[in-house]
Amino acid sequence: MKKALRITALSLLALVLAALALLATALQREPGVVLDTEVDPSDVATAVALARAHDPRRAQPGQVYAATLGERDLELLLNHATRHRQPAAMRVSIERGAATLRASLHLPANPFGRWLNIQARVVETGALPALEGWQVGRLPLPSWLGMALARRLVQRAGLQQEFVLAGDLLRQVRFQPQQLSLVYAWRDDSAQRLSVALLQAGEAARLRAYHDCIVALAAAQAPGARPSLAGWLPPLFALARQRSQPGTDANPGAGAAAENRAALLVLTLYANGRGVDDVLPAARAWPRPRALQLTLGGRDDFPLHLLISAALAVDGSSSLSRAVGIYKEIADSRGGSGFSFNDIAADRAGTRLGELAVQAPERLQQRLAQGVQEADFMPAWADLPEFMPEPEFKRRYGGVEGAPYAAMIAEIDRRIAALPALR
Repeated sequence: MKKALRITALSLLALVLAALALLATALQREPGVVLDTEVDPSDVATAVALARAHDPRRAQPGQVYAATLGERDLELLLNHATRHRQPAAMRVSIERGAATLRASLHLPANPFGRWLNIQARVVETGALPALEGWQVGRLPLPSWLGMALARRLVQRAGLQQEFVLAGDLLRQVRFQPQQLSLVYAWRDDSAQRLSVALLQAGEAARLRAYHDCIVALAAAQAPGARPSLAGWLPPLFALARQRSQPGTDANPGAGAAAENRAALLVLTLYANGRGVDDVLPAARAWPRPRALQLTLGGRDDFPLHLLISAALAVDGSSSLSRAVGIYKEIADSRGGSGFSFNDIAADRAGTRLGELAVQAPERLQQRLAQGVQEADFMPAWADLPEFMPEPEFKRRYGGVEGAPYAAMIAEIDRRIAALPALR
């Protein structure tokens, strides 16, 4: 009996030591990937061109298309897609016939290392790529385990619909030096399935609540009214605050950030003359709100700048939101209304609003629900230069890389930092 107990104890000790050795091999003290670049206007231009070229609403069902992405395009897409689920820094290296993905995930404090560095290599096949090999830290692992783990992670992240949809659409993935091509074909229901897959669990009920609030707000306006955005934020965020309370029957445990995200999405769609049915086909049966033009500072373009930037920041990244605003102003300077720093001010105020909506959601709800004036969330803008054609913008500010441009952005950010509602 003593001998059996001794053997059992030694076996357990060996297992513990083996587990510790595996952890020491898998976890590392430094990240393998560090992101050192932000989204810039050229990235936005590329994304806009891709979105226009591969819009499912214009595609013919069954027709085969091919989309080409460079390494940077793919990295931005992957890092953006994982931002709200399991944030990780990712790098992609593509060669002929194969691609290597490296990712670094930050872990809680532990004795073995706070970084989980993963490297996976996939190879081209006649259809979808296959996992050739992968490792965690310095620990190589079998491909079958990687595939099983990937399926498990997809399930835990709630991405089954996206995964199935991608499998239905994709015909082949081809790897060329520094780029990949996705060969795909849309089905009759692909656009609708994509919209549904992109919504988080419980999102339909949240969207309906804020949609109904906007229906009521619009109905209460006088004929010909052009209401200020400042009058619509308090009731929407009061509703968000109410629905965020733990145990609320209407939306138990959803969380303040999820409520803020839904409120901003619905308001942004409405301000742009769109409806929730753009992202949720079932919303076509909902009552339609009366169409009104929201204003800010007496202008109807400022709410669009502010809300679009907020929606991007709340569901994406601040760098993406800022880059989109700069991209639009550059485009305007080349033949539109010209480069306008007051538009940039609205963009960056919206980005700050979106940041607070997810980083300090309860605090933002409390501040906005109490009532706000326009000057509480929109910086002073009347003295900011606007309507500059591209040659004038470059001459006066050196383009977006110039020191005078950076000084102007710093001044705008200083004004935003002082706004009562966005502190």
